[in-house]
Amino acid sequence: MIAYLSGRLVFKDPTYVIIDVGGVGYQVKISLQTYSKIKDEEQLKLLTFLHIKEDAHTLYGFKEETEKTLFLLLISINGVGPNTGLMILSSLSTEEIEHAILSNDVATIQAVKGIGTKTAQRIILELKDKIGKSSGTETSAPLGFLHSNNKIREEALQALLTLGFPKAAAEKNIAQILKKTNGEISLEDLIKASLKTP
Repeated sequence: MIAYLSGRLVFKDPTYVIIDVGGVGYQVKISLQTYSKIKDEEQLKLLTFLHIKEDAHTLYGFKEETEKTLFLLLISINGVGPNTGLMILSSLSTEEIEHAILSNDVATIQAVKGIGTKTAQRIILELKDKIGKSSGTETSAPLGFLHSNNKIREEALQALLTLGFPKAAAEKNIAQILKKTNGEISLEDLIKASLKTP
């Protein structure tokens, strides 16, 4: 099991990074939460989880222990795979997920693409006791990079396509949000808002 990777950040995208560890480039899937916390670090340490399937070995990376712990709790639930876990962590902050679970807020969890009512209810039911009141996480404002509208639109579209969105729907959602916000929005917030747009 690979517990963490520490090395040089070679490539960063809203959905994955490549880290050079001793001359080997590891591609690691990340959530928007982790993406927003990486900023422009040259040397990067990510806590990791290795998911092994017959046809693929996939690394998932997290900047903070709280996010990794929540990811592992989410994927322990029947019907929530690693990609769905990452989708939840990209759509909602750790604090929002914990709050939704503790307050039986099915609607918030169900707002994530690919999560139905039954799965949302199962997440709340199975994780309520495990999360308890042990949420010692600090809230930090989303850190967006100030890109030109086109670059931000392009990167958001790429991220949504990677997460499994149909291209037409992704483009429509991004256009709607950019219009509403007059383009005054960070990349992370744009992707989050697009994930929540029906």
